[in-house]
Formats: sequence, C-alpha cells, structure tokens
Amino acid sequence: MKERKQESVSDLLKYEKELYNQGYTLIGGVDEVGRGPLVGPVVASCVILPVNYSLPGLNDSKKLSEKKRDMLFDIIMKDAISVGIGVVDAKKIDEINILEASRLAMKLAIENMDVKPEFVLSDAMKLTNIDISYKDIIHGDALSLSIAAGSVIAKVTRDRMMYELDKEHPEYGFAKHKGYPTKLHLENIEKYGVLDNYRFTYKPVSDLIKKNGRCDK
Repeated sequence: MKERKQESVSDLLKYEKELYNQGYTLIGGVDEVGRGPLVGPVVASCVILPVNYSLPGLNDSKKLSEKKRDMLFDIIMKDAISVGIGVVDAKKIDEINILEASRLAMKLAIENMDVKPEFVLSDAMKLTNIDISYKDIIHGDALSLSIAAGSVIAKVTRDRMMYELDKEHPEYGFAKHKGYPTKLHLENIEKYGVLDNYRFTYKPVSDLIKKNGRCDK
C-alpha cells in the first residue's frame, strides 16, 4: 500500500517534473470550485509547492472526504511556498457568466500570491488574462499535485464561507448542501425565498424569482 501511494504521488508530479527539467522551480497549480451552486461565490486558489514535494493522499478535492480535505488544507498552508485565493461573488457571476467568473477567480488567485509563479498549471482553463506562461490540463486536479493542492485550498475556503452563510441563514441548510441545487435546497428556496447573494441568472433561481419574488435579508 505504501509503495502504491508513493507511485501515485510521483505520477502526480509528472507535469511539474517536466517543468523542473526546463529550469522552472516556482510552479503554480490553480483550480476553482463553485461553478454549480446557486448561491455564493466561485473561489479559486493557486499554490506553489516546494520542488519534488510529496504529500500522500493529496488528490482532486472532489475525491476526498471533508475531514481529509481539512487536514490537507492545514498541511498545504504550512508547507507551500505561496498560496493565493481569488473570490468572485454572485453579482459578478451574473454580470459576466460563470465561465468568465471562474477565469477571473483564477487570475485573482495568481495575483494575490506573495511569490509570483514562473509557470502556471491550470485545471482545464485557458488563462488568457495573465502574463505568465501556463499549461491547461484536462482533469488537471487529478493529474497534477500542484493543481490538486489548489483544488483543496479552494474547496475548503469556499465550504467555510458557506458555513458562515449558514450561521446567518440556518433555515436554508447551506452547511449541508453548500449551495448546490439539491432537493432540500430547492425546497428551502421555495419556502423562504431567494436571498440577495443568490445567482439570479441560474435557471432554478430565476424561475423562483419570477414565481415568488426575492427575499432580501
């Protein structure tokens, strides 16, 4: 089992090692979370890990339990050379669409780093708005350790924001569904109304607004 874990970590450094061989050492891995939720921001994180860094268990955040993500979050924040976080709120998502909002969140995450990366690996996103060389990788959060780290930081950050929103409006159940359009969530919107930080252009929300109006609290 230990050997398989080590092989897995080595495989996740494939893209980083190619860049190390080209002379790059400050490689940022950037990913975003929160395209699907009906409420709240899209959040991105860019992480620069030490050269040949190893952290068994680190993988695409969607494949990890919340407990595991929280544990890895603390380790990454302690070990990383630099971490940047970008947040784009629901109003901006409605204004420019979720794809462009995700791209903007990644740009902000890179700009918010204390140490600027020399090269960026992104999870399947064309980064036309940055002045750094980059490579977009399909399913990058499962293929690159740096992107996986960005995925974990972004996911935990956004989840914690939803926990805070849950404290303000516990009747909506944000702590359970994190803003995704679950049956419970849709029932709660129908019952309590649409808050100001919902994404009004998302169809389930826009349909409910047409039907019941908004409920700004």
